[in-house]
Amino acid sequence: MASLYLHIPFCEHKCIYCDFYSIAPATSREEYNTLIQTYLTSLKTEIQMRGKESRFQEPLETIFFGGGTPSLLHPSEIETILELIQSQFQVQADAEISLETNPGTVDKEKLSAFRSAGINRLSIGIQSFLEDDLKFLTRIHSASEAIECVQDSYNAGFKNVSIDLIFSLPHQNLTRWKSNLEQVLQLQPQHISCYSLIIEPETPLSQMVQSHQVTPLPTESDAELYEFTIEHLNASGYEQYEVSNFSKPDYRCKHNLNYWNHSNYLGFGPSAHSFWKNERWWNFTDLATYNNQLGRGQLAQAGSEHLSSLQLMEETIFLGLRSNGINLTRFQQNFGFDFLGRYASLIAEFVRQEQAKISNNCFHLTSKGYVVCDEICQQFISSKEDEKS
Repeated sequence: MASLYLHIPFCEHKCIYCDFYSIAPATSREEYNTLIQTYLTSLKTEIQMRGKESRFQEPLETIFFGGGTPSLLHPSEIETILELIQSQFQVQADAEISLETNPGTVDKEKLSAFRSAGINRLSIGIQSFLEDDLKFLTRIHSASEAIECVQDSYNAGFKNVSIDLIFSLPHQNLTRWKSNLEQVLQLQPQHISCYSLIIEPETPLSQMVQSHQVTPLPTESDAELYEFTIEHLNASGYEQYEVSNFSKPDYRCKHNLNYWNHSNYLGFGPSAHSFWKNERWWNFTDLATYNNQLGRGQLAQAGSEHLSSLQLMEETIFLGLRSNGINLTRFQQNFGFDFLGRYASLIAEFVRQEQAKISNNCFHLTSKGYVVCDEICQQFISSKEDEKS
């Protein structure tokens, strides 16, 4: 099954840590709204142009509105986009249709309208339930508004709600982070994403670190908070199925799983990426260029690449170890060699250290292994590169 992603590059405010492509109001509200409408026209054109290509007729299992802040749009605009997608592509009747949502941009009535428009899953970007954390992260909502947003989501009829939280903030300790986890558990969402704060280049946060206004949390403290997160959420009935993601039974995010399983997906909007039958391409990361291209009846594709078998194998290892693991039979069918046999010594060492295990014909990391996932992935990739040389 395939997936579809739509990038909505608009925000009320650009947070200091965010490196996703988005635009906050820099002019009058009227001019900003006009910019949004111009973009929506371009987006619809791109959907129609791609819809005419016969190769994209695989049924869509998931649709995801990301950003930016998609919940800034009016529910009728979301509904129009979904109707257009359904007219151009095959969409499963039970497709997972997600909307990234920020507290402060919605109320119960708007959430109800989103539900009526066809959205059946919300991903709510709360990040913290502590006021000073929210102020540091330059979020536009308060802790009480965050809680109210989740409760309004349930009252609006949503039965699949995910909450995003960020840990490893400067000066954060286990007590403060535990209070965040206790609050999210009280709200009982179906899905929880917990991300370590990353200092992305060319963000305001990066500049604050370089000027010594902010001191990142030490690596050891980050690991302590992450290990506690895994233990606490697992003990509370949430299954960890990816490095940063936890869900109640049957509520894994299908859209993300399709990414990690190398399923086909289409991306629409500026900076969006697509992957289809071993080919990857990406759009221009600039709204003006995106609009101009589509305004001339041309796709806004900036580049593409065809992935070699080696590239696909390395991505399969990296994505598999971050999520559900590596299916040993499928790996041999796709790449022509025995994963266990080729990496026997590495695998034995990871199993000995209780960082990985083999079960149900799958090699996957344990909670202990997730803590050092990137390092483990790199050892497999380096081992393969050593073989080539």
